[in-house]
Amino acid sequence: MEIFPGISMDPSIRFGKPCLTGTRIDVATVVGALAAGESIEAVQDAYAITREQILAALRYATHVAEHVPPAVKQAS
Repeated sequence: MEIFPGISMDPSIRFGKPCLTGTRIDVATVVGALAAGESIEAVQDAYAITREQILAALRYATHVAEHVPPAVKQAS
């Protein structure tokens, strides 16, 4: 089931993690590779995905980060 443009979740694929639609590559793998300093081109080559798929992963990660409550309590 597509949960965000270009991102789907299926309990039978990668334990239900958000993945690039039509692949078995999860968003965390793509974002993690970029965060580790890999270039977009290197990630494209390593996982045989398109630039648009990488951008979809980044858009989804941004969406999640914007909507998840903070993990720490604010000081009173």
